[in-house]
Amino acid sequence: MSTHTEHQAQRGPEPLDVNDPRLSRFEVVQEGARRDDIEIVHYEPQVVPGSKAERRLTRTVALMFLLTGVFATAFLVVYIWWPWQWEPGRGGDKLYTPLLGVTLGLALLGIGFGILTWGKKLLPKEVSIQDRHDQVDDPEGRKITGETMLYLADEMGVRRRPLLGISLLAGLAPVGAVAAAPLIGGLIEQPHKNNQMFTTGFQPGEGGKKIRLIREDGRPIRPADVSVGGQLTVFPGIDGGVSNKHADSPTLLIHLREDDAQKSRAANERKGHGDYMWGNYVAYSKICTHAGCPASLYEQQTNRLLCPCHQSQFLITDNAKPIFGPANRPLPQLPIEVDEEGFFVAKSDYTETIGPDFWERP
Repeated sequence: MSTHTEHQAQRGPEPLDVNDPRLSRFEVVQEGARRDDIEIVHYEPQVVPGSKAERRLTRTVALMFLLTGVFATAFLVVYIWWPWQWEPGRGGDKLYTPLLGVTLGLALLGIGFGILTWGKKLLPKEVSIQDRHDQVDDPEGRKITGETMLYLADEMGVRRRPLLGISLLAGLAPVGAVAAAPLIGGLIEQPHKNNQMFTTGFQPGEGGKKIRLIREDGRPIRPADVSVGGQLTVFPGIDGGVSNKHADSPTLLIHLREDDAQKSRAANERKGHGDYMWGNYVAYSKICTHAGCPASLYEQQTNRLLCPCHQSQFLITDNAKPIFGPANRPLPQLPIEVDEEGFFVAKSDYTETIGPDFWERP
């Protein structure tokens, strides 16, 4: 006789009818355990229902879940409304990332400690041994499984301790919202506010006032400031034009040699940008169209502009077309001219988006 058969012979009483309405849920669970050859070798009962100890533990677990909700809500508030951009005279942006980490970390700790306390202090503990054997699914087996699941729910005490269920829901709902924070933030705080994705610091000001090209120290630039074959990094002459607020605005102003200027002018004509140059001067965005790195290594003899990050190369005399590397889009060209005082200005903003492409681009 096999071990399994021997064990069956030693199980004791005949199987109960699990569909008998006189059986309690626990008796159905016990019958299922007997049929599965499960032996409970140790059972430690839970705290006495309704006792002070149970109420104290229930309040402790509920407090942890509620704190989870508080910190998750704080995460959402920081994520959406806390100032994250640097502005002169304001240092709150430095706390943005630390606050996100602290609030989310405390929320997750609240969940963890709450579940641990619930499981270790409020749920009964048992050690069971089950013989391994083949199982055949049948209607009674499904009945036993369903009653077992309901019994486990009763053992967790959610129905008898509604405070736990309410606090768990109140704590986990904001945590779920945290996962959707990028979507929620985008619905509340318009990510394309002031059309920032499509404009730079060279966007004309009030009344169509044209923006000057300036050095990093704020001085405007005259044509004589750039020698033949030379180049200069320029910025929009506006408040914060050289700061990260207008990080998409750095531009390379290049004074081409005569022969090279003729080639560039012809290429501009083919593209419909015949009036983008001023004399032998051209201006192209320094933001690489591959990954947004600064394309700033200009080879005067070959008129190639190299991006040091991934070695994309752009031919300046052919509308800054990419000729090597992973970039697949030319650098945008800034239309320029000289104002009545002899300083370079942008005739308009860039007519193409700066840097890597993005899905909202028309």
